Amino acid sequence: AGFSYEILRNHLLDLNIESRPLWKPMHLQPVFKKCDFYGANISKEIFEKGLCLPSGSDLTDKERLRITNAIKAIIIN
Repeated sequence: AGFSYEILRNHLLDLNIESRPLWKPMHLQPVFKKCDFYGANISKEIFEKGLCLPSGSDLTDKERLRITNAIKAIIIN
C-alpha cells in the first residue's frame, strides 16, 4: 500500500478516530510459547501489518464516511 499501519493509525488518531493493532495470534502468546505450532505464520504476517478499524454495529453512515475519507486521504497522498 506504500505506507505502514502505524502511519495510518497515527493519521486516524490525529482525526480522533480510534484504531488498534490486530490481536496477537494465539501461538505467539506467552502462555503458549512451549506449545507446538503447525502452520505457515500467515497470522503472524497479518498481525505485523494489520490494523483494526472502527467497526461497531452502531456506527452511523456519517461516521463510516468520515473513516473512509480519512483512509482515502492516506492512500491518495
